[in-house]
Amino acid sequence: MALVLLAGAVVLSMAPWFSAAAVAPHLRAAWHLSVSQAAALTLAVQLGFVLGAVLSAGLNLADRRSARSLMATGALLAAAANAALLLAPGLGAALLARAAVGAALALVYPVALKVMSTYFTRGRGLALGVMVGALTLGSASPHLVNALGGANWRAVILVTSLLAAAGGALALLVPAGPGAVGSPPFRPAQAWRGLTARGPALTTLGYLGHMWELYAMWTWFALFYSGVLEGHVRDVGRGAALATFSVVGLGALGCVVGGVLGDRWGRTRLTELAMWLSGGSALLLAGLLLAGWGSPGVVWAVSLVWGFWIIADSAQFSTILSEIAPGAYVGTALTAQLALGFMLTALSIALVPALLPVVGWAGVFAVWAVGPVLGALAMRALRGSPDAARIAGGRG
Repeated sequence: MALVLLAGAVVLSMAPWFSAAAVAPHLRAAWHLSVSQAAALTLAVQLGFVLGAVLSAGLNLADRRSARSLMATGALLAAAANAALLLAPGLGAALLARAAVGAALALVYPVALKVMSTYFTRGRGLALGVMVGALTLGSASPHLVNALGGANWRAVILVTSLLAAAGGALALLVPAGPGAVGSPPFRPAQAWRGLTARGPALTTLGYLGHMWELYAMWTWFALFYSGVLEGHVRDVGRGAALATFSVVGLGALGCVVGGVLGDRWGRTRLTELAMWLSGGSALLLAGLLLAGWGSPGVVWAVSLVWGFWIIADSAQFSTILSEIAPGAYVGTALTAQLALGFMLTALSIALVPALLPVVGWAGVFAVWAVGPVLGALAMRALRGSPDAARIAGGRG
């Protein structure tokens, strides 16, 4: 029951994350924004999340405060900050509002992962996979709302704000897990100390490789697919929104499959496989574009495979860290790992407007594929380390 409540709270609470990205074409027209300025609205969320996560990790909030209160507070603040976009007179105020959304959600996602780890010892990979699947659905939901709502970008912002507020209310119903421990001493340095040992460091390197492509792909796919659809459909915006929802949303199933395989087959094996397949999908798309075979149907089919595997490993990095990091500060370690990952996403998202005119989408996809290749090698190294005996009940 707790898993259902927590997953529901995360799905609803994360709705504001990509709300501005989902309506970016409308905002560009309304505020006369360039592609780079529109991308900055998503970039602001990433950087806001990093700031919130760094502060939370330094204060050990995920380990020293009531989890459901933190999640409810974060979700309600995210709802309010998201709604503030309706009142923003232009880009400057909008960027502040989007950064506040990210900072607020730093109280939701890391805390939810920590809470779920206190409920499950066996089957933890699947449980956290469900949690990240919930995040994936929540992140994809603005694209669905946009596809259903047409050109009314204000309706998308309003609906996603209401969803986040409902997520905060639902979080208040989640009880503490049976594995929860008492509040540990306040130790700010523990935020980074928990990631410096060899096992956690390799896990974090793998996570960084995964994050290099993930949020960049989620952020820019709608723009990319809009170009693919040009000349093929009448309503390009709606077609791109539905395709983006399907590609990102299918990742929720990938998270569940990844959780099952991580528990039964081994987490380092699953994460390595997922990153080879994800990076391979990016390179396959690049090849198709260069060969002139980038029809909408073919691109969408390959993108679905990409969307499935690009997120299938995500929860397993958190699961591994929860198994090998110091128990009293698991929440702090998870938050610090997420802060590093989202800091890297800001770079990979911001690079696209500079790369695109020079190398095209094929070149951009090739650059994104570098991350999962390096991440896969890090997870292979982790499988050969002594810490592998503590992962997934000894399955590594």
